[in-house]
Amino acid sequence: MKIVKSIFFFLLIFIETSSFSQDIRVHDPVAIQQNGTYYLFCTGRGISCFSSKNLNEWKQEPAVFSEKPAWADTVVPDFKNHIWAPDITFYNGTYYLYYSISAFAKNTSAIGLVTNKTLNPTNKNYKWEDHGIVIQSIPNRDLWNAIDPNLIFDENNVPWLSFGSFWNGLKMVKLNADLKTIAEPQEWYTIAKRERTFALEDSNPGDAALEAPFIFKKNDYYYLFLSWDLCCRGENSTYKVVVGRSKKATGPYVDKDGKSLNEGGGTLIIEGNKNWYGAGHNSTYTFNGKDYIIFHAYDANDNGSPKLKISELAWDIEGWPSLKEQVLD
Repeated sequence: MKIVKSIFFFLLIFIETSSFSQDIRVHDPVAIQQNGTYYLFCTGRGISCFSSKNLNEWKQEPAVFSEKPAWADTVVPDFKNHIWAPDITFYNGTYYLYYSISAFAKNTSAIGLVTNKTLNPTNKNYKWEDHGIVIQSIPNRDLWNAIDPNLIFDENNVPWLSFGSFWNGLKMVKLNADLKTIAEPQEWYTIAKRERTFALEDSNPGDAALEAPFIFKKNDYYYLFLSWDLCCRGENSTYKVVVGRSKKATGPYVDKDGKSLNEGGGTLIIEGNKNWYGAGHNSTYTFNGKDYIIFHAYDANDNGSPKLKISELAWDIEGWPSLKEQVLD
């Protein structure tokens, strides 16, 4: 009987801990901390969510959307609830989660917003409220793509939403104080772009491969992290992360050599190797006095599966970031 109980106890422990992983499969991860718990959101059916006490062991939590947003089919017909590239912010007592509805390799896209008072699914106040479309891109009308949102507040606490993928670069637009709508009169900026072959049709994403802006404020600078080249292609993925900085949230951003990110500039800080086909789509935070960069990388030893990677950031004497830890070994 003792042996049976011991085996049962072992199996129970295994079952209870098997939902945790130091190497979870994620795509486009963002994170936030609430009451000592980290919550990570990423691309997935209904927006995938994980929680952790230590940024190392992660537990699967309920998806944000059990069913696709009510408006999704108006943008992408017969949408399958596979929602991309969320962005999470806590502001004035509310969690704001932006997300992307899109068709792959098309700018048939829209950025939506859902809010909650808490991220803890066991809290009685836990309830996601969808606010619908914030911004939408339409093929042959817009030479930009409404995906990969990131919210930043400037030095005057004015909210700006950056976003974009391929086409004519990464964009930034001023929001109203409600964080749900574009401010009037509209104020737009292009914050990064690479050279595109303009002989292509406007509906073609083109060959100017960049996406996933994330802006991180440190000391006197806003740092714009972005991903270059190709994601989501298994062994053919070539994703990498570059960075530039500016004294203003709206730019212009320049790299370490002084080249404008609007002219193809970007200082490389993350790239793949023989064990990782590519790595990118990062988010960057300060947690408990330490700066972290969070991203996904395609595991060459697991059929190119996208895995979570987290590293502390180191800063050189001139204030430029690099990975403090070797996490792509």
